[in-house]
Amino acid sequence: MIGRVDEEGRALVSIKMGAAKNALVHEVDVWVDTRFNGDLVLPKLYIDEVKLPHVGTAKAVLADGSEVSLKVHLCLIEWFGEIRELNVVANDGSNPLLGVGLLIGRDLRVSYRSMTVEIE
Repeated sequence: MIGRVDEEGRALVSIKMGAAKNALVHEVDVWVDTRFNGDLVLPKLYIDEVKLPHVGTAKAVLADGSEVSLKVHLCLIEWFGEIRELNVVANDGSNPLLGVGLLIGRDLRVSYRSMTVEIE
């Protein structure tokens, strides 16, 4: 999987996602966040647009150390040729985040020389 480094230095890759196997038509650029130990965080705007079903809540510790309770939704993504079902966390932010949970067992390379991201 090939991505890019944006003008702000963020490592981005594009994923296909949806609420059903035959509806993986939403392509989203996600920010690779190696400080996030889950799979995927999506802004509420994306979740509402794709109509992801709500499945519960989860406690989370934010970067500032505060604890919050966040809504969790069911999502399907295409990940290295396979359809994966994930519980994704909703947030009030504007940036989708791809966490370490999806990187386990993969190699991540970010080149600030060529401004590329590679996950294999």
